[in-house]
Amino acid sequence: MVPAPRLNAVKIPLFIGKVAAGFPSPADDYIEKTLDLNDLLIKKPAATFFVRAEGESMLGAGIHPNDILIVDRSLKPVPGKIVICALNGELTVKRLKKLGGEIVLAAENPVYPDIHIRENSELVIWGVVTNVIHAV
Repeated sequence: MVPAPRLNAVKIPLFIGKVAAGFPSPADDYIEKTLDLNDLLIKKPAATFFVRAEGESMLGAGIHPNDILIVDRSLKPVPGKIVICALNGELTVKRLKKLGGEIVLAAENPVYPDIHIRENSELVIWGVVTNVIHAV
């Protein structure tokens, strides 16, 4: 795992108006400011890495196969967060839950079962997913 290198800023125009996803509206044609995606998506470069998603267990969370996940290792993996973890040596992305005293790695697709962590399971949480880059 290699942290994301700090890239040179690339400022891209950010339009002041929003784009309607429903009925079209007249577009505002001036720029509010510029936006650097590194500033927007990466808060702590030394603690951040990217990983590509595989499988369909997290479709309900908006994570599709081949999406790029931005992961921050400095964030605390609290229940409700989506985490990257190694479970018995295999990497997975799941929503971290705590049910009673039990830790659960929950899928966001009813086709896939949740994973209940047992005492003999080896679980290492690598980081918290902060953003998803999804091609359309």
